[in-house]
Amino acid sequence: MNTKQIIPSDEELTAFIDGELTAEEAARIETMVNEDESVAERLEFLSRASLPFEQAFAPLLSQAPREKLEAMLAAIPVGEVARSGSAPALVSRRRLLGALAASLIAGIAIDRAVLGIGKGFSAKDENSEWRAVVADYISLYTPETLAGPAPERDVQAAQLASLHEKLGLSLSPEAVALPGIDFKRALLLQYDGKPLAQIAYLDPETGPMALCIVRSDGGPKAPDLESRKGMNVVYWLNGTHAFMLIGHAAADRMTAIADELRGRVDA
Repeated sequence: MNTKQIIPSDEELTAFIDGELTAEEAARIETMVNEDESVAERLEFLSRASLPFEQAFAPLLSQAPREKLEAMLAAIPVGEVARSGSAPALVSRRRLLGALAASLIAGIAIDRAVLGIGKGFSAKDENSEWRAVVADYISLYTPETLAGPAPERDVQAAQLASLHEKLGLSLSPEAVALPGIDFKRALLLQYDGKPLAQIAYLDPETGPMALCIVRSDGGPKAPDLESRKGMNVVYWLNGTHAFMLIGHAAADRMTAIADELRGRVDA
């Protein structure tokens, strides 16, 4: 079989994006991108994924058995490089993908859609798409992911202030506080080239919860409820930003929390 016709895997495409392939490997994938529309679309999608997977999955990676991890990494196709005697450096996101695969073998529940969402969501429904990506990401959180003491108010304020420049939304620790639920961190992520704020919480009853925010010019939209990845999501728009509160709590509790939040973050 001509190996040049083998469709590149997500690991290979990710390594291509990160510049980790040899010149020969990179040229092969570049040719396929130019000739195969499906490969080009997958490369474009993976190139947009810039969420901090390594930080979020650190507790999972620490549990991945080394021998199985190495076996998974060894199974990644290397094309012509295997015959030339040289081996590409398996680092960065490529190594992370291998670790996640090993975690699956160990029985750790990692969803297949770590780097993307299914094509079942319409590309035209931008709000639905970003919520799907966030749900994929948050579904991998465990209480251990957010373990540790809640930061002091001044630390919370500093983290929230860092979101203002990119999002144009001023938030205080009091505005995003949830009764009986610990604030854990505020992060500025990126989705499809746009800033995405994530405020993570740990509910002692149901586990991880998050308030996520992106800019939106879709106009105001009343709160609605949906289920994604086994979690409940309350989402709404205020004319300038889109919000989603996601967690494992019951739908009525999530709705009540979101209603209280709206009065503070929309002000």
